[in-house]
Amino acid sequence: MIAYLVRRLLYAVPILLGVNLLTFFLFFVVNSPDDMARLQLGERRVTAEAIEKWKADHGYDRPLLWNAGAHGAAALTETIFYQNTSRLFRFDFGQSDSGRDIGYDIRQRMWPSLAIAVPVLLVELLLAVTLALVVAFFRGSYLDTWAVVICVAMMSISGLFYIIGGQYLVGKLLRLVPISGYDHGLAALKFIVLPVIVSVVGGLGGEVRWYRAIFLEEMSKDYVRTARAKGLTERGVLFGHVLRNGLIPILTGVVVLLPLLFLGSLITETFFAIPGLGSYTVDAIREQDFAIVRTMVFLGSVLYIVGLLMTDVSYTLADPRVRLE
Repeated sequence: MIAYLVRRLLYAVPILLGVNLLTFFLFFVVNSPDDMARLQLGERRVTAEAIEKWKADHGYDRPLLWNAGAHGAAALTETIFYQNTSRLFRFDFGQSDSGRDIGYDIRQRMWPSLAIAVPVLLVELLLAVTLALVVAFFRGSYLDTWAVVICVAMMSISGLFYIIGGQYLVGKLLRLVPISGYDHGLAALKFIVLPVIVSVVGGLGGEVRWYRAIFLEEMSKDYVRTARAKGLTERGVLFGHVLRNGLIPILTGVVVLLPLLFLGSLITETFFAIPGLGSYTVDAIREQDFAIVRTMVFLGSVLYIVGLLMTDVSYTLADPRVRLE
């Protein structure tokens, strides 16, 4: 297993390089370093000297990908791409284009994101698996039919409807919790209740429908018929065999949520004014702060790769037939 994990980690290096190169290319196709300088300086008539000084202070005075004026390896290393990418691989995020410490911002903003993402992940997973098992248990009944109809309807509704509807109903009409905002400590509970409820309800339809399909597929396999033939009850078959074997595709779906667990939800944090990493990324995109954008994309890629490794390891725990070689 150790050799497998090391090999997968080595595969991650060219993937991260490719992601950074793509992010770099897309950003600088839209903005040149001169445009970034004018945006950050915030002046209508900026002198050429001020632009060059800003570029030198932020490391944007070098060529983008290839330094034709340098010799040897310096032609590659004395570029904006290499300097920024090598720093990211050391997890040295440096400063944003506006002068803020990105590492400090991430350490401060990760906690509001986790305060929302962790409850959403756990509650939604528990509810979705439980409801899917119940629906699969009553397969072919009116309960199953209406459950599928409701799930499809919930999937068809935009997430913005749940956010705006939840803010209006719970925050404005019932006045149970604040509509938006955030606080620290236990005082933050009243601010995260509504985003958690809205996020869980908004994603529950698709999750229940998907897990139901997984469990129904497992229930049609030979080992389930064998378990029934041995005299096991339907409940014992469902929880003792179907649930365990259905965990493998469920684990694959959960790993996709791992980057969101840390980086936060862009839409939810923006609408609820949560000072997390999701709103941090949205603000960076709006302000065209390349230093923050590349850092958040890099972190998302790293977390996704780590999640895939964790999924592979968890397969061996969920299914003894799976071995990592």
